[in-house]
Amino acid sequence: MSAHISNVRPKPDKVLVDIASYVAKHEVKSKEAYETARYCLMDTLGCGFEALEYPACTKLLGPVVHGTVVPNGAKVPGTQFQLDPVKAAFDIGAMIRWLDFNDTWLAAEWGHPSDNLGGILATADWLSRTAVANGRRPLVMRDVLTAMIKAHEIQGCIALENSFNKVGLDHVVLVKVASTAVVANMLGLAHEEIVNALSHAWVDGQSLRTYRHAPNTGSRKSWAAGDATSRAVRLALIAKTGEMGYPSVLTAKTWGFYDVLFKGKEFRFQRPYGSYVMENVLFKISFPAEFHSQTAVEAAMAIHAEMKRLGRSPEDIRRITIRTHEACIRIIDKKGPLNNPADRDHCIQYMVAVPILFGRLTAADYEDDVAADPRIDRLREKIVCVEDPAFTRDYHDPAKRSIANALTVEFADGKKLKEVVVEYPIGHKRRRKEGMPVLVEKFKTNLARRFPPKQQAAILAACSDQKRLEATPVNEFVDLMVI
Repeated sequence: MSAHISNVRPKPDKVLVDIASYVAKHEVKSKEAYETARYCLMDTLGCGFEALEYPACTKLLGPVVHGTVVPNGAKVPGTQFQLDPVKAAFDIGAMIRWLDFNDTWLAAEWGHPSDNLGGILATADWLSRTAVANGRRPLVMRDVLTAMIKAHEIQGCIALENSFNKVGLDHVVLVKVASTAVVANMLGLAHEEIVNALSHAWVDGQSLRTYRHAPNTGSRKSWAAGDATSRAVRLALIAKTGEMGYPSVLTAKTWGFYDVLFKGKEFRFQRPYGSYVMENVLFKISFPAEFHSQTAVEAAMAIHAEMKRLGRSPEDIRRITIRTHEACIRIIDKKGPLNNPADRDHCIQYMVAVPILFGRLTAADYEDDVAADPRIDRLREKIVCVEDPAFTRDYHDPAKRSIANALTVEFADGKKLKEVVVEYPIGHKRRRKEGMPVLVEKFKTNLARRFPPKQQAAILAACSDQKRLEATPVNEFVDLMVI
C-alpha cells in the first residue's frame, strides 16, 4: 500500500527565493566590482573576436533559418548578424567560450562566469533597440555591468561549496541558472515570476560532462555555455508569459533535483550574495589554457628561457615532475592519444610540453598541424603529476584561492634545474596591478584581428573610460562592434 503524498503546493525553495531577491533588490555599491566588470567585459568580448578566426566556431553562428534578420534584434559583435535574443545569446556565448580563454572561477565547482555575457548582452541589446524604436530610453552599459556582477555572484557563490562535477554534471548548469535570474530581472519580471523562471532552469535535464573527458573530449565543451545562456533567455521569456513554476524543484522528495541529480544532498552556502566573485575572479591573460594549468604554463615558459640560457635541449630531458593540486590531476592529467584541439587544451602534459619546446602557447598550438610535431608527444611521455596536499589546501582556502604548480626538470645526465614554483597566475586578484595592463594589450590584439584601425580606436576609447562606458546606451555600444 503506497504512502499518502500531500498535494499541497509548497512554498518556493529558499535557494530560488534568495537568488530572485538578490537580482531584484540588491544594490551593488562596490566600485572595485564595477571596475573589474569593465575589464571583464573587454576581455570577454576580445576572446570572442579571436574565436571568429576559427571556422569550427563560425559555422555555428547566424540565424537558425539562413538569411533571417530580426527587426530590432540583438546584434552579434564582430559579425553582421542581427538575431532574436535566444540565438544571439548562443552565438555570443559560443564565441566567448570557444578558445577557453575567458575568465574562470575555481572552488568546489569550476566554471567561467563571463559565459553569462551571452544572455546578458543579447537581451540588453534587443531590449534597447526595441525601446528606441518605440520612443523609449534604452538600457545603458552600467545595466550590463550590474547584470554581469550579479551573474558572476550567483554562479560563483553556488560553486564555492557545491561540486556538480562529482555527480557527473557539467558546470554550465550554473550558467543557465545565473543567466536565467539576471535576464528575467532585465525583462522586468516580478519576484514570483523570477522564481518561476529559476525553477525551470533547475528542472531541465542537466548537461553531462562527457564532452570534457577522455575518451569523448570534444568541441561541444566550447559551445555548451552558449547553449546554457541561450536556454536561460528562452526560459525567462517563457516565465514572462505567466507560465507557472515548480516551487520545490530542488527539495521535492524523489522527483526534485537533490534526490535525482545530487545524491540527496542539499546545497551549502559559504557567504551571502554580494559582489565577492567579480572582485576575485580569475582572468586568463597570457595563455588559452584550462585554468588549473595556468601557473604550470607560466613555469614552463621560465624553464624554456633557462634551458635556452644553459644551452640545454628538450631532448636532454629525462623527466618533468609537476607538483600540483588535486583538481588539476582530476581534470587535466592525461596520457595517451589526443584526438582534437579540445582534447589538447585539457591535457596539462601538452600545455607544458609546447612552451618548453617552443617558448609559447597560443590557441593555434592546439591545432592538428602543430600537434603533429612528434617532439610534443615524446616530451609528454616524460611528464608526471603528483599531488601536493598543501597546494590542494591553499586551492580551497578562501583567503588564498591559489592555483599552484611547481615544475622540476631532470636531465638524462642526472642534473636538475631548480624547481620553478608559481602559486598565483597573472590573472589572480593578488596580481591585478601586474595583470590588467597585460589584459588591455590582449584586448588590443584581439580588436586588431577583426576591425580596421579607426574602429579599434573607437571601441578601445569606449571601454577605457569607466564613467563614459557606464553611460553609453547598450545599442550604441554594440553598434561600435558591427562589421
